[in-house]
Amino acid sequence: MADRQPIALVVDDEPDICNLISMTLQRMDVRADIAMSVAEARRRLAEKHYDFCLTDMRLPDGDGLQVVEAIQELPADRALPVAVITAHGNMDTAIAALKLGAFDFVSKPVNLERLRNLVQLALRLNEGRFLARQEFPALFQGQSDAIQALRVQIEKIARSDAPVHITGEAGSGKELAARCIHDQGPRCNRAFVPVHCATIPAEQLEPLLFGGPIQSERASGLLQTANGGTLYFDDVTELPQDIQVKLLRAIQEKGFRSAATGENIKLDIRILTGSRKPLTDEVRAGRFRSDLYYLINVIELAIPPLRERREDIPLLTRNVLRRISSESRGAAAKASQDAVLALQTYSFPGNLRELENILERAVTLGESSTLYARDLVIPAASPIPCNTGTRQNDLSPLIPPSVSTGTLLAAYPGQFSSSDFETLDDFLQSIEREAIESALGETGGNKTAAAEKLGISFRSLRYRLKKLNMEE
Repeated sequence: MADRQPIALVVDDEPDICNLISMTLQRMDVRADIAMSVAEARRRLAEKHYDFCLTDMRLPDGDGLQVVEAIQELPADRALPVAVITAHGNMDTAIAALKLGAFDFVSKPVNLERLRNLVQLALRLNEGRFLARQEFPALFQGQSDAIQALRVQIEKIARSDAPVHITGEAGSGKELAARCIHDQGPRCNRAFVPVHCATIPAEQLEPLLFGGPIQSERASGLLQTANGGTLYFDDVTELPQDIQVKLLRAIQEKGFRSAATGENIKLDIRILTGSRKPLTDEVRAGRFRSDLYYLINVIELAIPPLRERREDIPLLTRNVLRRISSESRGAAAKASQDAVLALQTYSFPGNLRELENILERAVTLGESSTLYARDLVIPAASPIPCNTGTRQNDLSPLIPPSVSTGTLLAAYPGQFSSSDFETLDDFLQSIEREAIESALGETGGNKTAAAEKLGISFRSLRYRLKKLNMEE
């Protein structure tokens, strides 16, 4: 913050509320100007540069939404955070304000601790370092229209504290986007806690989130761990109905009763969610509560699939190979022109995660620091240009010579099916597993001979055995 004393604009026509808020702000070394109508608020906003605004919803000549709209129309150099005061339990009004651009809300009767937290967050939101352009992670680098638009959206969303629902295909970077929103916002110095709803057994979700016994231990719960920071629910559509109810209540009341300690925990937290399935379809089917849907889907952010940003693939490939090389402390790997072209021709149903998987596999199994198209294990459903030295869908490094092409095509038609495999990684690993088992069977378990049959080094075979849990 600047050295000058922060100034807040408080818009409310109730003198008692104005006095309460002014006294609270004064104790926080924040000066308050009072406006008792929409018209007076507009006049004050035109005359003075405020650090944030707090407005009641019911005003003599209009409502707080008009004040929020007026603030959104200010020039960028005069932008300021705005929060609203709503009637107790009136979530529809609060959500409408968040959608218009308010960063948060507080309910009547005003809880002073909640008000202080809101003011501190508003002041941090207005600090210049959160408005400055931030560096994005390597997987969100690129010059495609799709990724540039995404970065602009993330920068804007990070300045708010409203709930965000992130949509996108598997592996497209939903959690990465959530981390960017957290890292570029005022909660960046507090915890970012991801919850992978699809992988946690239903009976463990409640104690994991709200506290209680987990595997013979008592835990405080992830809601409490993330307090002050950000909680991200990945695959939020997988939340059981009873947990949806408890989460809805905790978000609405900004608190919950801890099962671990029995104390009432006040929540100051930003909720981000992500899903592959359309949330509206889950609501229509009755599997997701509509009231929770409206609460978490205030802002929606769509992550583009990798096939919509093919021009970014050369840069992404360099960045991923640089990371892999630094982690393995080996020679810096690079991709040849035909390898990059093969990647750009592929449709990437597994998106960024699949790109990383293909490159890591190629670096691990390759004998050279330069990757060619023949080194890439790419499903046959995607055409690969047959350049010099390139073999279509080269799976040969892990296919024993004894396995005929006809047998291979019958077993692996080159089509990933979600009914047979949960993820693309599972599909590709099943191919490797069967090829390795076949080679080991033919060599009587002799790993050196099996590696020769597979056309890979003994070290590469040991790596695959460990990764596939086949060491025994």
